[in-house]
Parts: sequence; C-alpha cells; structure tokens
Amino acid sequence: MTQLPIPTFFDRTKVSQVWRVPYQERAGQAEAWAKQQGILPAAKDKKRICLMAIDVQNTFCIPDFELFVGGQSGTGAVDDNIRLCEFIYRNLGAITEIAPTMDTHTAMQIFHPVFWVNDAGEHPIPAATTITLDEVKQGKWKVNPAIAYSLAKGNYMALQKHALHYVQKLSDEGKYPLTVWPYHSMLGGIGHALVSAVEEAMFFHNIARHSQTNFEIKGGNPLTENYSVLRPEVLDGADGRAIAQKNTRFLQKLLEFDAVVIAGQAKSHCVAWTIDDLLTEILANDPKLAKKVYLLDDCTSPVVVPRVVDFTPQADKAFQRFANAGMHLVKSTQLMETWTDLNLG
Repeated sequence: MTQLPIPTFFDRTKVSQVWRVPYQERAGQAEAWAKQQGILPAAKDKKRICLMAIDVQNTFCIPDFELFVGGQSGTGAVDDNIRLCEFIYRNLGAITEIAPTMDTHTAMQIFHPVFWVNDAGEHPIPAATTITLDEVKQGKWKVNPAIAYSLAKGNYMALQKHALHYVQKLSDEGKYPLTVWPYHSMLGGIGHALVSAVEEAMFFHNIARHSQTNFEIKGGNPLTENYSVLRPEVLDGADGRAIAQKNTRFLQKLLEFDAVVIAGQAKSHCVAWTIDDLLTEILANDPKLAKKVYLLDDCTSPVVVPRVVDFTPQADKAFQRFANAGMHLVKSTQLMETWTDLNLG
C-alpha cells in the first residue's frame, strides 16, 4: 500500500495555532477524497491498525499554553504534530482507527496548587514544586482545608490521611515525587481541546474511512495523578478501598489490533508511562505481542524546561527499553510497508 498525497487544505504553518475546523466542508472533501484515491471503509481492512495519539491537546502542544512541550529544540510538539498530521493523511487508507487520549482535569486535583497549603496559607508554586513523603509527614505541605467541602463532604481529616497515603505509595513504588503542575487540560477550556490541525486530520480520517474516532478520557479523578491512559498512579485509598482502576476495556481493545502505532506528548511522561503500562500487560500475557507496537519516535518530545530540567535522557532510556522488549522505533516518514513485522499485503 503506497502513501497517499496530502490534501491541499493542510497548512503546516497553522499547526501551532488554535482555530475552528470547518467540519461540513471537510466532510464533503473527505468523501470525495476517498472516491478519488480508492480508499475503502475501515471495516474492509485485512490488517487492523490503531493509531493512539496521546494528549495532542492545546495545553501541551501550542506555544504559550500551560504545559507546552518544547523538547530540546523549543518547538518540539509543533514539529511533532506537523509530522503526525502528514502521517495520518499519507496513511489514511491503512489506519483502521484513531484513538486520541484526552488529559482531562478540574481545578481541585491532587497535583494542582489549590489542593495544598503551607502554614502561611500559601499554595505551592506550580512546575517548581514537588511534594515529598517527608514534607507531608513534617507538615510542610498540607491539604487545603477549604477544598474538603467539594472533595470529601467536609471530611478534612480523610483528605489529609489520603494525601499522606498517596505520597507514601509513590515513594514505595519508586515513582516520580508528586509534582504540582500549573492548571492545565481544564475541562471546558481551550487547553483541553485537541490541536486544531490534528483534530482536522482525525475528523477527515473518520469520514473518509467511516471509522469513528475513539476518544479516551483520562485524569478526572481528584485523588490521583493519571499520566498513563491505561491506569492511574494510585489505585487505592488510605482505607484500602479502590479509588480508581485500570482501563482494562481499552487495554483489551488495543491488543486486539494487528498493530498499534503510538505518538503524542510528552515522551518523558504520559507517552512513556502509557507504553510502560501497555508493555507490563503484554509481558504478563504474551511477550511476543510487543512486536505489534510501533512508536513514532519523531512524533513525540520530552519535557524540557531550559536551565531547570531536561527529561530527554529518561525518555530515550525508556524508549530503548521498549525497543529491547520487542517494540519498534519508527519514523513517521518511513513507508509503513518497511516497518519490521508489519505486512500490509
């Protein structure tokens, strides 16, 4: 299956901007494009391929938004999304389904500033504060009593107990310390939306292939982080009862495809942790399934804050570990037919 041309309406210079997708116009163009290029409905695919696009939302991908992923180049997510859009258009006839994950938050969540206060009543500085187990034990950071009304029916002690339990679990499991992030991916806000150009490409695919875009929402639980779309960071509360669960339905759905292609933001965080959870599930069932996973290495960037922190080495180390387990590191510009173990015939 050869690559398709890129539709003339696609404008690389607009990928860094927010704008309204002209749905009705694009729908008509998609149906005409399918006829012109001989693109068949996805239901006829002999090899079923899923593209999972992780958190390609304005909050992470548009310069000047809350958590723009610039990578080492400073324009990482924008460049990644140009390549991602072109990948979708070129391989429109081969991608069976697109599954964008959507980081989805409200203000009062355990990783947002309003959740925490110190003795002076000050909130932690976002992106510059990590909250450790010792700091919670010592009372340097405490749950903000004012949020107990909304999150715990006024039971402040239960929230404070959960906070200690939470950072203890992160410490015991060797995970990153709890990071206080700027308010981001806010439900109902512009930052929550998919990048306009990427949304347009996904909508075009939806109509041209008669394949419903499979949106996966994550991150709405106020009591846990949720970097991975496949499971929250902490699954139980201080009393041992479940507060969240693995996304078993989506896990099973992914593993039913003949191939899963993964891109998105950020390589060092939500992308790496989603792939890690997927690999954990694969290794527990059948390690050979790792060969059906393809990582678009040029459509993802790590978190880099100049002169503060650079997660590039951690991201690269994680991706090498995934490759060692049998997953494939590929480029979006490569012909899919050349990808190892993916026979489109």
